[in-house]
Amino acid sequence: MTDARTPALSRVGAALVTTFGLGHLRPAPGTWGSMPPVALAAAMILAGSGPADGPAAQALFNAAFALLLLVFSWGCVAYGDAAEARFGRKDPGSVCADETAGVCIPLLFLPGAATDTLPHAAITLAAVFFGFRAFDILKLPPAHALQRVPGGWGILLDDLVAGVQTMIVVQVLVRVAW
Repeated sequence: MTDARTPALSRVGAALVTTFGLGHLRPAPGTWGSMPPVALAAAMILAGSGPADGPAAQALFNAAFALLLLVFSWGCVAYGDAAEARFGRKDPGSVCADETAGVCIPLLFLPGAATDTLPHAAITLAAVFFGFRAFDILKLPPAHALQRVPGGWGILLDDLVAGVQTMIVVQVLVRVAW
């Protein structure tokens, strides 16, 4: 897991890997860590910056979630070993940046129809949130095997797979349903 050369978890590292402290909330810290991107998506949609609000708004929406995906993925990889050493276990529950990163994936590249009405937006965001949580908990192949990867990559990769699995389901749902 870690060795004597693993650096201590810095304040910045702790803030990132716990999604600014959400990982310390109980129960289900992974659920808490999955909420911020969905809440941001809702706020952007309500503010007129969602996928249905034209090409510029759609580009801004995608850029916001691509940036969150990159920042929290980097946090997992950069500080994963130190977090495992601090919390004394592989993929500790308090580390929820992996969920924050993973749930960004199904929010990317949504068609305008996914958010063109408030009911469509609500259903889409609920499908993203609950779908991601289900895939993250179930760890369908290849997610389960990827947890054995050491350090931060092992913390992150299964959640990225859950994000891709959710993205496929949500894309099919919104393209077929309306």
